[in-house]
Amino acid sequence: MAIRIYKIFTLFLVSYFLQHTALAQLIDPNATKETLAVYKSVKGLLGKKILFGHQDDLAYGVRWKYEKNRSDINDIVNDYPAVFGWDIGGVEFEKPENLDKVPFEKIISFAKEVYKKGGINTISWHLANPVSGGSAWDTTKAVVDILPKGKLHNDYILWLDRVAGFLNRFETADGTKIPVLFRPFHELNGAWFWWGRPHCSKDEFITLWRFTVDYLKNKKHLHHLIYVFNTNSFNGEDEFLERYPGNSYADMVSFDIYQFAPENPTASQLKESKHIYQEKLRNNLQILTSVAKKLDKPSALAETGFESVPDPDWWTKTLYPVIKDFPISYVLVWRNHGLNDEGKMHYYAPYKGQLSAIDFKKFYTLKKMMFLKDLGKQKIYQ
Repeated sequence: MAIRIYKIFTLFLVSYFLQHTALAQLIDPNATKETLAVYKSVKGLLGKKILFGHQDDLAYGVRWKYEKNRSDINDIVNDYPAVFGWDIGGVEFEKPENLDKVPFEKIISFAKEVYKKGGINTISWHLANPVSGGSAWDTTKAVVDILPKGKLHNDYILWLDRVAGFLNRFETADGTKIPVLFRPFHELNGAWFWWGRPHCSKDEFITLWRFTVDYLKNKKHLHHLIYVFNTNSFNGEDEFLERYPGNSYADMVSFDIYQFAPENPTASQLKESKHIYQEKLRNNLQILTSVAKKLDKPSALAETGFESVPDPDWWTKTLYPVIKDFPISYVLVWRNHGLNDEGKMHYYAPYKGQLSAIDFKKFYTLKKMMFLKDLGKQKIYQ
């Protein structure tokens, strides 16, 4: 009898250990304890809560810039997003500010503030074209030239050194590294970036991804990064996974999708636009959920939105009815630029008085959604 009890107890311990190590498994075996903790927390919230995120939330909004504690989201609901997106395009040239004119010093300060409040930082990198020197949208063929043995490989290594130097500054006063969801080479199946599907082969892309991860992790010893694989919307599991670098090279899986409509859309145009967006979003989330389960990776809707949010009920009648049915970790809407260079209003989250602001207040109270106040109570870094 004693032997039987011992065996049962042993099996219980083994099962418990396997469940909890799987829950916190990252591709970096030397990940910091805070990075492991936030990853475990993200996985633990799957199916229960969806974190709300916003790009450049603390930096600027519609008709304001760099006002302490200001946020278009906070102006409406007296709370901040749970996930804060930043971009480091420009760091490869050691520029003082990123491609959206946010000083890199401010990004570091904002990231520290987010961490202190218990929020999550995620970073994308719109890196310049290494061949032409043009922007990320310059699709001059480049990937093959920065791979090992490529003629610009050493230049790419220098860029990664600069990225590592910047990300190493994501730390507290006592030297604790601030975890980052790092989402390089995003929307990889699209045609608009030089690393996109039409501009490099599958093997070239995977080699680039793996080299980047290995270099940052093993050569530069960055152990506070959670690597996020990201596509644009897609037409099936095969397309989503075509350039997946393997389970030992990605911690999370995600995609981006936006709703589009003509300027000043009519009611019928809005209705048609909503139908197309919801159908594609639902289909892609179904596939993402299946893939994430097979891979044992948390998933995310890394970018979405409807520019200028011309639908007054978009948050509760378009976005939420779809995402609530899927176990995604977070949903992030793009930035609130305000007036762009062409004089057009460019924003994806509401601001005080905006058409969808009242609906956003309802969205804030919905059961599945989580913002910073509630996330902060979770002590996700402990």
